[in-house]
Amino acid sequence: MLKHSGTQAINTERLILRQFQYTDDNNMLSFWISDPEIQSLYSEPIYTTKEEVKELLDKYIDSYQRTDYYRWAIVEKESGICIGQIAIFLVDNKNHFCEIEYALGSKFHRKGYATEAVKCVLDFCFNKVNFHKIQVCHKEGNAASQGVIRKCNFTYEGTLRDFFYMDEKYIDRLYYSMLKEEYIKNEF
Repeated sequence: MLKHSGTQAINTERLILRQFQYTDDNNMLSFWISDPEIQSLYSEPIYTTKEEVKELLDKYIDSYQRTDYYRWAIVEKESGICIGQIAIFLVDNKNHFCEIEYALGSKFHRKGYATEAVKCVLDFCFNKVNFHKIQVCHKEGNAASQGVIRKCNFTYEGTLRDFFYMDEKYIDRLYYSMLKEEYIKNEF
């Protein structure tokens, strides 16, 4: 049985994962949400104005009232900057699984932040919410995300061929998953 608790703050060695706040808008625009390259990596729209970001934040913040809604701002402890986001979505209450997504501004890539955030969200999902399975995917060619997924010990499940049509070509979507028993066995 799932024990939903909503988006709770999580601290790691270098990060704070917390609910989004309206004051995150400038960091979001500066570091990732207006960057076409970052947003295309996880098929999200590009936001270029404070008004667009406020509308998005309205949706996030309103959704925090639901106990089965999980979306965190990733904040670098040292600087206090909101450097990205991580979320659990496609929550399936009947079958006890969900999918994870994450995005970081390119300035914060290759520092281990995404891996650190994913690992703590895995712990939250398996040990607090009691999910049985967590899945994750990446677009073909997204080596950085594939690296995060491998470091977190997900198991490759398969490829959805020609899943995305972008820039006049088809791109595969690669799927991975982790079961709670695998997480317990390989706990970080």
